[in-house]
Amino acid sequence: MEKLFEEFTIGSRRLVNRFFFPPIKLGYGNPDGTVTERQLVFYRQIAKNGPAVVILEPVSVTPEGREHPRQLRIDCSDSVGQLKKIVGAIHGENRLACLHLNHAGGAANPKVTGCKTKSASVFTCARSGQETESLTEAEIKAITAGYKQAAQKATEAAFDFIEVQAGHGYLVSQFLAGKINKREDAYGLDRLLLAKEVLAAVQAGAPDMPVIIRISGSEMSPEFGVVLEELLSLLKLSEKQGVAAVHVGMGHTCFSPPWYFHHGALPESPQNDALAWVRSHTSLPVIAAGRMGRKTRAASTIDKGLADLIALGRPLLADPLLIEKWKKDEEDDAFLCGYCLQGCQNRLASGESLGCNLNPEIGQRPLGRTDKPLKVLVAGGGPAGLSAALYLNRRGHEVTLAEKTDRLGGQFALAWQASGKQAMKDGLDGLIHVLHKSGLPVLINQEADGALVKKIRPDLVVWAVGAFQYVPEIDGLDKQYFMTAIDAFEKAKAIRGPRILVIGAGRSGLELAEKLGKDGYKVTATKRTDPIGGDMSAITRNLTMKRIDQMPQLTLMPHTTVIAFTEKTVEVERDGVRMSLEPFDTVILASGMASVPGPGKDIKDEVSHIEIIGDAREVQDIYAATEAGWQVALKY
Repeated sequence: MEKLFEEFTIGSRRLVNRFFFPPIKLGYGNPDGTVTERQLVFYRQIAKNGPAVVILEPVSVTPEGREHPRQLRIDCSDSVGQLKKIVGAIHGENRLACLHLNHAGGAANPKVTGCKTKSASVFTCARSGQETESLTEAEIKAITAGYKQAAQKATEAAFDFIEVQAGHGYLVSQFLAGKINKREDAYGLDRLLLAKEVLAAVQAGAPDMPVIIRISGSEMSPEFGVVLEELLSLLKLSEKQGVAAVHVGMGHTCFSPPWYFHHGALPESPQNDALAWVRSHTSLPVIAAGRMGRKTRAASTIDKGLADLIALGRPLLADPLLIEKWKKDEEDDAFLCGYCLQGCQNRLASGESLGCNLNPEIGQRPLGRTDKPLKVLVAGGGPAGLSAALYLNRRGHEVTLAEKTDRLGGQFALAWQASGKQAMKDGLDGLIHVLHKSGLPVLINQEADGALVKKIRPDLVVWAVGAFQYVPEIDGLDKQYFMTAIDAFEKAKAIRGPRILVIGAGRSGLELAEKLGKDGYKVTATKRTDPIGGDMSAITRNLTMKRIDQMPQLTLMPHTTVIAFTEKTVEVERDGVRMSLEPFDTVILASGMASVPGPGKDIKDEVSHIEIIGDAREVQDIYAATEAGWQVALKY
């Protein structure tokens, strides 16, 4: 494992370790492309004792190639001055800075650019639903000129590397892929031509700067992706053109986004196979990107010769000190990314700024010590309570955490049990470990009631007791064997089979239905509205639905309301039509959550300050819960 922390040379640059931070969209910038204080804080956090090279968020070489309204820009009059701020922040931590250049082509966002998306040929990006137009040769020349100008600005801004995006279904890849590029001009007869011109333009604009090329080891799209023969031609071109290293991710932004974002539900073997193929077909140094956030996997990837360097993206969002903790063999103290995409990619997809379920401090200045320490009782050991206790303790308050059950984690402790979410448990375990290591008192099997308040005499009560499962009023339900989804996940009651009805196919209901289907039960899941699983992130939902499509024992019924349970039937209404279903052995209610009521008079009369946070205030998700805990610490 020590290889991870050895120095390494790429081109003329000496790296202090074998880690890179890959280009991750942040959504922290101003709409006019200027740099914000939050961006500078973020890059300092990542660079401090971190990866040898920090690659900036993607920068489009021309305005029409952008994807996000707050994307960093290089086409503005003061782009060099703005970029220098970020380079200075990275260099200030003794790390190297790399400018990532891209043009999204058919994957650009017309709501951001204000114009039609264009590519090599006409195709429809499945992820966005946008149909492209074909670029003219004059427009292509303007784009390659944009690469040269961007490279010149990279030199002026004192970057150490430039990375060219040539994979993941973006413009260079769109030209390379024969299944997309149907042109009959020079750019169709030689689909490698755009890549040649882009590399030449970058090298002409920054002749003394090492260039890295980013590719997909596999675009995981047989219908539209680059095939191995085409990828091999790109690797050989890169060697011939004097490229310094190849950065290998996976997937296609339009046609295989789960692989592009490395969702935790996907197997690791296709990525390992892709890395092995690239490694065997190029002599260039290889940087491996995607789900490398466990020390054993990162070290194994190097030791097996699959790559020379490791890119850590989301794992450093969860814990910017991860590399330092690995080096000191303190992995138990780390907050480990669960690859769930909830706080990061899912927020960006909706136009918000990047966040993290585990780390509400990402991109934020660290909390300072308070000059007015309080005695604090945190009621509830779910994600909101854990977060509040950790950050209030860090602020210097005297904190006690009380959890009425026999375990910490709340619904976070149940979330990882769903298919494809097992890696989330590592993040929860990290939170709990760091909480215990802090030394603050943790009272298990202790309800935060009036008696406890009188005993502790807190100045502040943080009410983070969470939510409870809503039980709908349905005729005959009281005569059924039923339980809530929480009961089912906690195994508080035995599942009787073989027939099971899940009422409420939102996120938890759908995940539970799939789990029970895998266990061999015959499951029917209803939802009054559509889409099924509508409160899930798009990528997670699509993966879940694909798995469920392969399960004939699982039936989904959208637009269906359960009306009554009788002795011999279950009466439902679907799209206005009354139907009778056969009885079920177990009925599971997953039809929504409601906040636990606030503290009673016996607490209110004893405490001067009460803060209600997390699901106890408004039922949302893990991201909102941990954010609320940090916000209450910021307030006090």
